[in-house]
Amino acid sequence: MKKKLIVWFRRDLRLADNPALRAAMEDAEQVIPLYIWSPDEESPWEPGGASRWWLHHSLKQLASDMEQRDNRLIIRSGPCQKTLESLLSESESSGVYWNRLYDPKLVERDKSIKKYLKEAEFEVKTFPGAILKEPWEVVNGSGKPYQVFTPFWKKLRAEYQHSSPLPKPREIPSPRKHYDSLALDELKLLPETSWDKDFYSTWQPGEQGAKEALADFISNKIAEYQQQRDKPAEEGTSLLAAHLHFGELTPRQVWEQVDRDIEKGDLSAQDAEPYLRQLGWRDFSHQLLFNFPETDTRPLRREFESFPWKMNASQLKAWQKGLTGYPVVDAGMRQLWKTGTMHNRVRMIVASLLVKHLLIPWQEGAKWFWDTLVDADLANNTMGWQWTAGCGADAAPYFRVFNPILQGEKFDPEGDYVRLWVPELGELPKKWIHRPWEASEKALKEAGIELGDTYPRPIIEHQEGREQALEAYDELKEETKGK
Repeated sequence: MKKKLIVWFRRDLRLADNPALRAAMEDAEQVIPLYIWSPDEESPWEPGGASRWWLHHSLKQLASDMEQRDNRLIIRSGPCQKTLESLLSESESSGVYWNRLYDPKLVERDKSIKKYLKEAEFEVKTFPGAILKEPWEVVNGSGKPYQVFTPFWKKLRAEYQHSSPLPKPREIPSPRKHYDSLALDELKLLPETSWDKDFYSTWQPGEQGAKEALADFISNKIAEYQQQRDKPAEEGTSLLAAHLHFGELTPRQVWEQVDRDIEKGDLSAQDAEPYLRQLGWRDFSHQLLFNFPETDTRPLRREFESFPWKMNASQLKAWQKGLTGYPVVDAGMRQLWKTGTMHNRVRMIVASLLVKHLLIPWQEGAKWFWDTLVDADLANNTMGWQWTAGCGADAAPYFRVFNPILQGEKFDPEGDYVRLWVPELGELPKKWIHRPWEASEKALKEAGIELGDTYPRPIIEHQEGREQALEAYDELKEETKGK
């Protein structure tokens, strides 16, 4: 009997540079591609609404790519172990290959499945591919994981040597039999209402979209990345995060393309370094969550478990809806809702307002981002929120409180970003665009603004919020003194 293998697709929704797929094609005469929808196994971090939208379209692209290679993506739902066991039996396959994931709950699940299948005498092979180096590979001199980024990056930068990415296969040997599969629509990943309508003009999920986004970034943006990345009115960032999260693109492919352009003389190593450093930050986030698995909900710096947070549901809702009265914050929150993303600089500003001015727990912000970001990634989301809250690795000091007015004026000096996402302020002169409450009655009237009606006053005065944050931090220090 000819050998058959199942390739279990998860967050590696691509054909190129897919080590599990390539190995299965080398080891077997028949390859059975499988995707299992089992969100309960990821709880409490099952994919949010925006992620499900992306997943639907990425799976659609992958299924189409399979069909073009005379194969077929099988989609099933239910517990992963039982689903794999069932298809192994139906197909009389020899085993299962997959690419690794690093979210703590999925690491434990995959270990359990691997042990079970091996004990049942099935062949199981797992492969790297989601990050540059495995989470256990970059360690300090004591063999422990780094908790500060700069030495981590120096070590990763010195040690990382990539091989050439695996090419996309022209054909994938298909099984001789037809196995049952759900239709993609049966997973009900798309929303029942039309809140996602602007996603379609913003994104192109799938491997082809990832390839085009990478080409655009390398050709048109990466050389100016360091200068443009903090300007929210100009799209100077890579827009690759969702493609990387769903595995439509690997960091190795990105790095290889950068190296290729440097070798051709189309890009200088100095200009490329700031973005490569961001790939390193992504690895840093994943190795932290892997090595400190409780940090998805608990602070890495345990003294912050005593922090005097003040949960306020109405303030949280105003922040979520982009109605805080701080224009750059509201612009970011509305961009997030409409497009499933937010400019990286603005993410820090909106997060700071929530956890410092309002003292709302960082976990609430993490949950909202998780549901609304198309690039929601547990490691990156956790790292970002803990960084802002001052309780994570390499975190910003809690006493550093962003001024949302000055941040807006510094990074959106003409107010173009605010005018795009907060159109009710569109006619306000740039002098007042980030502080409309200071504008004269005449200026407000001419701009068609009535504070408290057409646009809210600040949810909290900046100075009051700053003092409240510092008082809370002092209370924490007093509480934990001597512990």
